[in-house]
Amino acid sequence: MREIVLDTETTGLNPKSGDRVVEIGCVELQNHMATGETYHTYVNPERDMPSEAERVHGLSIEFLSDKPLFADIVDEFLAFVGTSPVIAHNAPFDLGFLNAELELASRTPLPMDRAIDTVPLARRKFPGAQVNLDALCRRFNVDLSARVKHGALLDAELLAEVYLELIGGREPGLGLAANETVTRSTETVKIDRPIRSPRQHDASAEEIAAHMLFLEKIQNPLWKT
Repeated sequence: MREIVLDTETTGLNPKSGDRVVEIGCVELQNHMATGETYHTYVNPERDMPSEAERVHGLSIEFLSDKPLFADIVDEFLAFVGTSPVIAHNAPFDLGFLNAELELASRTPLPMDRAIDTVPLARRKFPGAQVNLDALCRRFNVDLSARVKHGALLDAELLAEVYLELIGGREPGLGLAANETVTRSTETVKIDRPIRSPRQHDASAEEIAAHMLFLEKIQNPLWKT
């Protein structure tokens, strides 16, 4: 089963008011294991960068000015995502922005029913607790040392580890940064067990006699033969 863990960075919070995507990061999972395949691109938003957004992700309009437009990368992005389920933290936000970009590029939007949103997953698992990505990483002991600012690919990698924990836990040694071969022995182990004589379960003559004596004390016992 192939899944794509996805994150975006944007110029703001609302694509309907003109905010645009500036970074996309994707991590491929196969059967709930990271394959090492990723997709990452910066995007020229063709507009200014509000200072509030730049403080979050550190991407200036000067840095983005020579990056490709979304229309230039849309085909490779859609080819990487394919028809796989998309996992995102607050999926309506990320897919809302991506679908706004796809609409501008005259492409079919990504269906929301393909999305797996890790926010409600986390809320069901930890009711009343904080469920932002930092809090979940700390809860699951996922290394946050590289997360100085938000970054789409780094956040997608962190989210992939959090997602695997939310759905049941990572296998030991199967982290995103390492591909390890796990070998299991197929040798048949023979265990010698001592043979014991069958236990005696029948009542002894003394026990039967005591039982009959007890029945004599009961008036018309139904089980007396």
